[in-house]
Amino acid sequence: MAELSMFELSGIGGLILLALDVYALVNIFQSRTSTGGKVAWVLGVVVFPFLGFLVWLFFGPRKAQQHA
Repeated sequence: MAELSMFELSGIGGLILLALDVYALVNIFQSRTSTGGKVAWVLGVVVFPFLGFLVWLFFGPRKAQQHA
């Protein structure tokens, strides 16, 4: 029998996580944080996809505000 890990994502769940991580990465690159900060956030999201996304969601840098 195949062992199912709590952190194993495949199929639609993996695609959703990939889309969320790409969204986070785009927002990180568009933020006004320093280059070192961006590198740290990108590494966190890439190395730990699920946990990195959650941490970014609550504590990460945001996109630069667009002026009208």
